[in-house]
Amino acid sequence: MEKKFPLPPFTEETAKEKVQLAEDAWNSQDPEKVSKAYTVDTEWRNRSQFVNGREEVVSFLTEKWQKEKNYKLRKELWAYTDNKIAVRFEYEYQNAEGAWIRAYGNENWEFNEHGLMQKRYASINDLPIDESERRL
Repeated sequence: MEKKFPLPPFTEETAKEKVQLAEDAWNSQDPEKVSKAYTVDTEWRNRSQFVNGREEVVSFLTEKWQKEKNYKLRKELWAYTDNKIAVRFEYEYQNAEGAWIRAYGNENWEFNEHGLMQKRYASINDLPIDESERRL
């Protein structure tokens, strides 16, 4: 059985490590790499879209990063418990027209005993920004 360390139950240190690993993976913009952190039957809610399973994760992320240019993400640990982590995040990107967008949100994560994320629920809001307002 594949494992993705650190494993639950989480401590503050291991929860922060898990968040940093997720941030690094998403900033790689490599859908295959990112998908390996999730169970094969993972369940996502991303805004109003539902994604089920690793194959759909790869398709979703491939399409996302084709549309979101100059993508940069920062995640922050918000809370944790045995096998769950909540994060706050923001990311910035340019859309197809070249306009800059900052997205803010919260994610709730649930992991199996092997450290793979089995559920991810994301609530996200977008804010158009000027290039001079970029933080990431």
